Amino acid sequence: MKQLFILFFLSISLAGIAQESIETLEKEFQEASSGKDKMYLAYQLGEAYLRVNADKSIEYGKQAYQMATNMKIDAMAAQAAYLVGQGYERDRNDRNAEVWYRSALAAAKQAGDSDLIIKSVEKRSRLATKDRDYRKAYQIVEEAFTYFSQKGTSISDLENKFERQKSQLEKEKRRLDDEREALQTEIDNLISERDVLSTDRDRLQQRQQQLVQEKKQVEDKISEKEEELATVAEAKQRAEEVAQNKALEVKQLTRQKLEQEAVLSAKEAELAKATLEAERATNRQKQLLILAGFGTLLALLLLVLFLYTRRSRRNLKEKNKIIQQERERSEELLLNILPKPIADELKEYGKAKARKFDQVTVLFSDFVNFTAIAEKLPPEELVEELDKCFKAFDFIISQYDDIEKIKTIGDAYMCAGGLTGRKGMPYNIIRAAMEMQQFLDEQRKEKMRLGKPYFEARIGVHTGPVVAGVVGVNKFAYDIWGDTVNIASRMEANGQEGHVNISDTTYGLVKYQFDCEYRGKVQAKNKGLIDMYFVRSEKAKNLAAVS
Repeated sequence: MKQLFILFFLSISLAGIAQESIETLEKEFQEASSGKDKMYLAYQLGEAYLRVNADKSIEYGKQAYQMATNMKIDAMAAQAAYLVGQGYERDRNDRNAEVWYRSALAAAKQAGDSDLIIKSVEKRSRLATKDRDYRKAYQIVEEAFTYFSQKGTSISDLENKFERQKSQLEKEKRRLDDEREALQTEIDNLISERDVLSTDRDRLQQRQQQLVQEKKQVEDKISEKEEELATVAEAKQRAEEVAQNKALEVKQLTRQKLEQEAVLSAKEAELAKATLEAERATNRQKQLLILAGFGTLLALLLLVLFLYTRRSRRNLKEKNKIIQQERERSEELLLNILPKPIADELKEYGKAKARKFDQVTVLFSDFVNFTAIAEKLPPEELVEELDKCFKAFDFIISQYDDIEKIKTIGDAYMCAGGLTGRKGMPYNIIRAAMEMQQFLDEQRKEKMRLGKPYFEARIGVHTGPVVAGVVGVNKFAYDIWGDTVNIASRMEANGQEGHVNISDTTYGLVKYQFDCEYRGKVQAKNKGLIDMYFVRSEKAKNLAAVS
């Protein structure tokens, strides 16, 4: 048995010194004729692949385990089983990792490998603690304690691990209690914020109703002024008719006088002539007075009509300006709540239909350790910093026509791209996410220089189908639903601060535009395991095309 161990570790040492590549090991594995050589080479390939490809590591580890089991080499079987467990753990498959660590523990007991027994127990205990099955973790350590006690082996290290495990469980319980209290406080704060938002929305609706009533009053006043103008026009027409009748009467009067003078006798010609001239002068004076009075009256009437019309037009222009300003303000407030197509549909039909979009990219961001930072800052400064970040996010997404802000919930921010009706690509929303992280990084450096707390955020992105629409009647809100939203939230929850974490679906759409780094899988509800990637940078050719 000792010679077997010496041969095994000697082969590993020689492989490390020679720095053999994976390709060389695979070639030697294919050409090896001895079963033991194949077993050791399979184990070395599993170790080499563990850092770069978990699936390949698992495959070669299982081959080494099967060969060691067939040849009844317990030490090698224990090492290979432990390697397979590491591969599954790296692949975030905790269930299979537990199974193989249990196999490694059993083989290590057969081989009497105390170190591997302790490592396998530690791995199994940590997986149980991760699932919050603290009873199982305790039983695993207790079984190992019993084994070493019966075998008479020194168990001082195991006893220390056992005590540390108990202490860790107690600390974890206290931490969970503290988190539960913090979550309850945050829920109470969110309820208060929801009540404030409801009050603001009620005020907005009341203001809209008031504007509609004011518009109706202005339209009624305009109708009254138009009727008054029509009355003035009728009065002007009647005055013109009176003036024409007066002129006809004056002409008829003059003609009658001339006819009477023509039949006078010759004897009275001179007297009649003098009388006629006097009468003519008198008549001319009367005519001039009548015409002057009529002209003055007509001029005054026209002046009054002109002044009244000009004042009415000025008032009407001012009212129309006020109506237009209020209409623009109302539309601006409505567009601040809803996308423009939804707002236009609501104004035209009074309601908006729900729509399904086949390819929408959803972005979630959430600040890390927000509760801890909130405890360090005064409420006014905390709200000011949060408002500063969200305003920056709003400005960033406003630079892209295909991105729509959905909502904010506490310290979480949600937006989506591709809600315009045409099938959209997630390029712009990835760029916006990277700009958000860049803004937060600049703020972090400035806050660190001043010695103040700073915000860091996780950002998650996923692409898929959603249903979008307006919820409610009085306090309505635009929102989106579907598994795409849930998976985007999972991408955010499993990301890291300062990074943009995207799903494999989004990666398939942007992999030729952005450099990404594979980081493993995550369990998603109703979807199974989903690959995740960190977006590192935009490729140079795409940056040149954008600029």
